Amino acid sequence: MQNPTTILGILERNSRRENYLFYDLYRILFNPQMYMNAYIKLAPKQGNMTHGVDKQSIDGFSNELIVELISELKKETYKPKASKRIYIPKANGKKRPLGIPTFRDKLLQEVVREILDSIFEPRFSESNHGFRPNKSCHTLLTSIIKKSSGTKWWIEGDIESFFDNINHNKLVSILRKTIKDERFIRLIYKFLKAGHMEDWKFNRTYSGTPQGGIISPILSNIYLSELDKFMETVKKTYTQGFKRKPNPEYISLQSKVYLVRKKLKKEADLSENEKKELAQVIKVNSEAMRKLPSKNQMDENFRRLNYFRYADDFIISFIGPKKEALEIKRAIGLFLLEELDLTLSLEKTLITNAKHRARFLGYDIVISNSNLQVKTKNDKIQRHLSGTPQLLLPYDKMRDFLLKTRSMKLVNGNEWRAIPRKWITVNDDLEIITTFNSEIRGFYNYYGLANNVHKMNHAFGIFKRSYLKTLGMKYKTTAHKMRKYNKRYGFFRNGKLGVPYTNNRGEKLFRYFYDNGFKRQKLKRSYQDVIPTNIRNEFRTSLLERIAANQCEWCKKRNIQYEIHHIKKLKDLKGKKAWERKMIERSRKTMVLCRQCHLNLHAGRLD
Repeated sequence: MQNPTTILGILERNSRRENYLFYDLYRILFNPQMYMNAYIKLAPKQGNMTHGVDKQSIDGFSNELIVELISELKKETYKPKASKRIYIPKANGKKRPLGIPTFRDKLLQEVVREILDSIFEPRFSESNHGFRPNKSCHTLLTSIIKKSSGTKWWIEGDIESFFDNINHNKLVSILRKTIKDERFIRLIYKFLKAGHMEDWKFNRTYSGTPQGGIISPILSNIYLSELDKFMETVKKTYTQGFKRKPNPEYISLQSKVYLVRKKLKKEADLSENEKKELAQVIKVNSEAMRKLPSKNQMDENFRRLNYFRYADDFIISFIGPKKEALEIKRAIGLFLLEELDLTLSLEKTLITNAKHRARFLGYDIVISNSNLQVKTKNDKIQRHLSGTPQLLLPYDKMRDFLLKTRSMKLVNGNEWRAIPRKWITVNDDLEIITTFNSEIRGFYNYYGLANNVHKMNHAFGIFKRSYLKTLGMKYKTTAHKMRKYNKRYGFFRNGKLGVPYTNNRGEKLFRYFYDNGFKRQKLKRSYQDVIPTNIRNEFRTSLLERIAANQCEWCKKRNIQYEIHHIKKLKDLKGKKAWERKMIERSRKTMVLCRQCHLNLHAGRLD
């Protein structure tokens, strides 16, 4: 059997060949090493400890599962089970449905995902930043800053219930343009039609990708790659002119300055008063120039369009008249309806003048009209921000963050007031401070690109006070009096708030409450778009080596039929049993056991 890295590498290289078609992909699914690689990727994820409808999780994984899957695939008798339907809260208060597939389905889906990723990833548009390696919300936002200078209109796009409305037949027809293997296509169709279980009732799936399924992101990208291709043609249609014509008023002033400077340089017999007068003319006209655009902003022969997409959300920056922006919106809506059987959300698809804020991926985007002037390295004065896109942290996002974490309440409609988190007081002090720190860091890490990220300081003051009130509630005092308890509980060190604790080695440490400020994060190189690559690590991980040793880690028997014991978190282990202490000592969430030892562990007889 070929190494999975070699197989996927060949697929990726062939994908870069224009119009290359893929045959006989189904046979790749007979390679046991593909499943072992998939298992190694899934093993660290806590979600795989959640049971599917078959009451099984990743715990107890063995080679028998791989052999069973391959046997069913060869006979084409494999049938995915329905996913277990649960609901998770959304930011707007509604709930999002999420499906939990069985682990055996997840394992096969991961192998299929790897194959699809190798084939389609090199062919995806650079405008697509969702669910892709080396791309993220930050790379998309950075791309907007780089490519959208001088934008006049934003077309904010949102597809109505996209993941629920993907047409299965259209998706399969898109796949067939590249994949000429009906057995592989039928397998994907089985995943699409697997259905879900809710309240012990089976529900068929007629459209959409499996919510929570591993292959859903890549399938959604394949589906919307048709929109990306369409937008390339739209971009060519609405791109016009090499550059804007010069602004006549600006050119007139520039000519005056040039002629006066020329006169100053050539005529050496000018008096001091004449020189001062001419210098004043240069100064006045130069200042007037800096208040004007150098190019004709209403040039009828100049058009520019840039398209950016993340999952089912997209935004278009457009330089041109509003009537053409409306034409573009209508063309997109018609294409989605006729070609992909999708509908643009009328409520969320807006055309916004670039003077106003456009909302995208949680940021507000606005084109600056500032005439802020800076000196260049050559001591020339130039405008710094005029016409450039700026990312802003919205006020309501800070408010919603504090409300969602239940760190504050609104008084009289709009007054922010910190409140304690009663439900968290049952945790120890280290867990409380870790929760607060991780929440504030997560929010800052996402909004760190905003030009006004310093405004987080106000929200941080509320957040910090909520923490003090939480501690005050736990120790039956007030936030104001917490400093007086410093000697007793040691909540302050060097004037900074924190928690003393002792680690597993007996070392006395101190964890500080977040105190690093909120400076704007620079646009790092790592945020820039890079050529996607699927080069994979070929080293054998510790888990693979332990499996390959074919030895029970408890009874030391060799040549065993192994089963791998999994736990969600090391901190869940109490260390009362010998096998728990062994996992804690080695900082491992897995243990390779023989079948009998694994049965004994779950029966409480291993010790």
